[in-house]
Parts: sequence; structure tokens; C-alpha cells
Amino acid sequence: MARSPLFGRRIHIAGSISVELAAAPAEDVRTARSFVERLVQELVRRGATFVVPVDAEKCRPGDDMPICFDWLIWQTLHASLTRRPADAPSPLAVGVQHYKNEDQIPQECEALWDSLRVSDLVQIDNVSHWNMNSKRMEAQAQWGDVLIALGGTEGVLFLANLYHDAGKPVVPLNFPITPSDDGARRLFTLGLSSAHAQQLFSTGERAASAWMNRINFAKRTLVPERVQMVIDLLESLDPPRAFVVRLLDTAHEEYADVQAFFEVVVQPVIEGELGFKMTVVDGRQPYNQPRIDQEIFVRLHRSNVVLADVTGMRPNCLVELGYALGRGLPTMLMAKEGTAHPFDIHTLAGLRWTTSGSVEERRRAFREHWTAIRSRPALVPTQRLIS
Repeated sequence: MARSPLFGRRIHIAGSISVELAAAPAEDVRTARSFVERLVQELVRRGATFVVPVDAEKCRPGDDMPICFDWLIWQTLHASLTRRPADAPSPLAVGVQHYKNEDQIPQECEALWDSLRVSDLVQIDNVSHWNMNSKRMEAQAQWGDVLIALGGTEGVLFLANLYHDAGKPVVPLNFPITPSDDGARRLFTLGLSSAHAQQLFSTGERAASAWMNRINFAKRTLVPERVQMVIDLLESLDPPRAFVVRLLDTAHEEYADVQAFFEVVVQPVIEGELGFKMTVVDGRQPYNQPRIDQEIFVRLHRSNVVLADVTGMRPNCLVELGYALGRGLPTMLMAKEGTAHPFDIHTLAGLRWTTSGSVEERRRAFREHWTAIRSRPALVPTQRLIS
């Protein structure tokens, strides 16, 4: 099988079932759980990675069915390891947990969790300093690349807003396991409108609204067919975006070197190796906004990473760099060797590239710097007032 576009992308499956049996009949819950299990199996086979909360296994009182899907996902990941490509990236899953959760692991899952948590397959992000669900969901959203939502209530809507604001795809599913006006089902209804579907996700081949109608499954649709259709949608999603801040004035004396650097070094690594899609707003592409400055900042705001080259020291580049840093976006600062930096950015770790050396040497320097700074914390970390 050719490498899937989902290889290495971090999938976050979130949601829950209603505690009211009338709103979530047992048969529909079983269908949803079967879907999640098969979907995870297929995602593992394609080399995807995951974000999964580590929490208690709460069950609804009417029939003792688990309310959330988290431990089903953990169990399926463990059972599907043999499906995983040999070169799939690690960790397989980021487990976001609270300090209380170790004492809340379901008894039947203790052995599974004990084996996973000490392996290289799982990276634990412990957010015990935040004693509130919203902050834990923020941590989950920071790790995830794609949100798949089914069921749920306000928490799913909160997560969807976080993903949307970060420019990440939100794929809601219409399983009848909560009231139709809540959680993922509310998002799904929103997405059936062509005007709103493109806010959830974008694909290169087919309009988002067409995809939403394709995954508007009838009850008679079998689980394997549903899984395949959702996989097809996920594989059609646009790649994560890398917004480019750089010199674009062709008359500038440094333009030729900057253009060659991006063509020979940056693009082959960022797009060819890392799977991002570079976004450059230079006035030659279709606009989604009425003004070019608005187009720039909307795209910048919802990018996944920012590649900021300040060679030539253009004022607009510095404004866009400042916006990226203030927003806390992962930002790679670059400049041609010898570029004079203003004091405010002189101390930021950046790549000083040269025009000399082999192509592979220059790409290696770029890769090494990317690896060093890709998880760099924001300049001003979030400070809590109360937890």
C-alpha cells in the first residue's frame, strides 16, 4: 500500500454518549463503538498517530455502557500494533492526563495502561497543574492535527472551536447517540450547509459540503462502508499549512538568493518530506477575503506553522513575524547570513542560511534547525490566575 496522506498525522477522536437511553439507544451506541474500533484499526494501518485522554471509564446508569470512547481507543491501539507500518513515527499516541487519573484507570485496563505508559509508543502530557477540563482540552487540541467528533455536548463544541481557530480540520459525525441539537450532531447540521461546511475542513478534490452529504449515513449503512468513507474523506483533507513570510519584491537585490533558498532548500523539506503545504500570499492567488492585508492575517492566524525569513528586513515581514510570535504559533525564524537583525529578534534562535555548500548540506542544516525549534514554547507562556 502506498503511503497514506494520514501517515504521521495526529488524530483526535472525541465525544460521548447521552446518559439518557431514549437519546442514545443501545443499538446505536454499539454501532458507534464498532465504528470507532474499526476506524482506529484502519488509521493505525495507515501510519496515523493519536491524541487520547487518560481518564476514568464512566458508565451510564441505565445499561452500564461506557459514556466515552477513550478506553475503547486505547484497547484498540494496543490490539492493532501488528497493523502498524514498520516505519510509522513515534509516539503512536499522546496521552493527556491529570494527576488524579492514575487512580481512576479502569481495573480491566490497568495491565494494558501499565505496559503502554512505559513504552516508546506513548508520550504522556500531564496537565496536573490545570484542575479544569477546559485547560486539559486545550492541551489535547495543541497536540492534535485533526478532530473527529461523534456525540458529545459542550466539550465537543469547545474542542471544535479550538481546532477551528488553529486552522485544523474538524470532521463531525452524525451518530444518533446524543440529542440532534447538541455536540457533534449540531456541528454536523451546520456542515450540511455549503456556506458553513468549508469552515469545518477543506479538501482539494471535492467541496466540503459534498463530503458532508456523503458521510450523512443512513441507519442501513454498514459500519465498514462508513469507515471507508470517513477514511476517504480524511485522506482528501488539505495538508497542514505552513505560512511563508518572506521577501517578495523581485526588484530587491536579495530576492534571487531568497527565491533560490526557498525553492532548493525549504520547499523540498517542508512539502516533500514533512507533508506541509506552503502558503504564500503575493496577490496572485484567489482571495477569500475582500482585502489582501486581511487575507494575509486570516491565513497567518490559521496556519499550523510559520516560516519567517527576514532577509531584506521588509517592514511587512516584521509585522507578520510579530503577529505569529504573539499568537504563539510554531515559528521558524530565518535570514541570509549577514542580515542585520533589530534587537527584539536578535536573540531568537534562528537559521542563518548561506548560498554556499551542497544542496544536501543546506537541507540538513534546515532539518536540524527545524527539529530543534519545532516545539519551542511561546515567548510569553499562559499564566493561570486560578485552577
